[in-house]
Formats: sequence, C-alpha cells, structure tokens
Amino acid sequence: MHHLIDPRHLFAGTVLVLTSALSLASAQETSNSSDRFAAKESSLDLFGSASAGQQTVDHLSGLRINRDLRLGAGAGLNYFFTRNFGLGADAYSENISHSFVDSTSMNLIGRLPLGNSGFAPYAYGGFGRQFDPAGVWFGQAGAGIEYRFTNKLGTFIDARYVFTDGTSNYGLGRIGIRCTF
Repeated sequence: MHHLIDPRHLFAGTVLVLTSALSLASAQETSNSSDRFAAKESSLDLFGSASAGQQTVDHLSGLRINRDLRLGAGAGLNYFFTRNFGLGADAYSENISHSFVDSTSMNLIGRLPLGNSGFAPYAYGGFGRQFDPAGVWFGQAGAGIEYRFTNKLGTFIDARYVFTDGTSNYGLGRIGIRCTF
C-alpha cells in the first residue's frame, strides 16, 4: 500500500520554509528600500500554484475548492525595462506524469512601487500555450503584489484568469519568491 503525501501539507510546508528563508535573508541585509525596484532589472521566480476550473471560480465554496483545486509548481523570468514596465515568462506543471511542463506564458507587466515601503502592486496580461491536459492557446489577465525584503530578495502573490481557446476557462493563483540579479 502506497502512502501519498497530501499536496495541501506539502504546499503549506513549502510556504513555511520559504517564509523562514526570506525572514532570515531580510535580517541579514539592510538597504535603502527606495532602491528596491529598479529599471533594467532581471528576476527569477520560483512559485507554487493552485488552479480551479470555471465552475469552481463561478461557485466558490470550501467543498468545491477542496475537491477541485489542483496544486503545482513552476518558475519564471522577468525583465523590467523601466522601474514600472517589464516582460515576464513563466512555466508550471500540475502533473508531470504526462507533460513535464503543463503551461507556458508571456506577459506584459506594469508595477507601481509604493514609496519606500518595499511593496509593489502589479497587473499583467498576455498569452500562452497549454500542453496538458489539452493543447490550446490562451490569453490571460491578472494582478498581484510583491514585497521586497532586500534589494535582491522578495516574495509575491498573484492571481490570473485564463481565457482558453477550446477548453473551459480557469483561474490560477501563485505564491513564491523572487530573486533579482
């Protein structure tokens, strides 16, 4: 008999480890927070994701979320031409038993750093290709917020609505760490 790890516990454990690592990094580096968001900035995202189908999005309830939510993980790269505008690309997988990558996308991102607080809300929109469970093109729009602990390390949370060409639309949320270089 195989004992599988509950994905919710794995996700919660990952968030706890990431939060601890970010807190430690924040305590080790002090910097002027007004410089935390810059032009010509590249960053790497590592994130956990959760997606829900159109029916769950339309009729949110604890039971539907418990039954229908699909957890995954992914990575992304971003480049900001100016302090406020950039491009981002990401890929993630919810089930590597079929395709290693379930979905890839590219987005135009607009962010608005809030003074010296380290917070920057952002909005984005773009397009992508889904490979699993069906090969379809899609458009998407979303919003989120980033918090920079240091000039080089932060965390983010965002959500997007995905408009597919040929399958049901769905919602996707991400939470992760962002490292600039």
